[in-house]
Amino acid sequence: MSATDRPLRADAQRNRDRLLASASRLFVEQGLDATVGAIAKDAGVGMGTLYRHFPTREALIEAAYRSELDAVCDAATTLLETLPPEEAIRTWMDRFVDYMTTKIGMSDALHAVISSGGNPFVHSRQRLNEVIELLLAAAHRAGATRPDAHADDVLMTLSGIALAARSPSQREQAGRMMDLLLDGLRYRPRT
Repeated sequence: MSATDRPLRADAQRNRDRLLASASRLFVEQGLDATVGAIAKDAGVGMGTLYRHFPTREALIEAAYRSELDAVCDAATTLLETLPPEEAIRTWMDRFVDYMTTKIGMSDALHAVISSGGNPFVHSRQRLNEVIELLLAAAHRAGATRPDAHADDVLMTLSGIALAARSPSQREQAGRMMDLLLDGLRYRPRT
């Protein structure tokens, strides 16, 4: 096991988590104007700590994006453990729109990563489709949704909702649109 494979100490993990939270927020709020110095200060750590975890600005941007992706994907299992499947899907849809809003807000920073040769999106769509398949399968087993719904269709519809209603003033409309999507998932086609 190399030094990079070892789990982080608890304090180092807390620092990393604070850096990622600060980076996600500041890149959304300030775009490319967010400096690594401002991110370190906001997280309450020094520049050395930031660079130990993220040797380049692009590495920080990509890690912040991936942490948002991880959070939305990991939420599905927890929601299915604590809520009925139909409610878990609808709650997850809200979290997905939050994730997409962050991703849209970070678009300039993410484009900088792509310009430098990185690909922060390499596994995103596959991972999100797997999560949606998990949610749909649970809802179908519970008799709450139709059996022929495709995860990628749901993902593309949710992405469209997030793009169409991404500002805070449009969040209520996004909720209504997600309710319509869920109604469509309940509808049973004629046999």
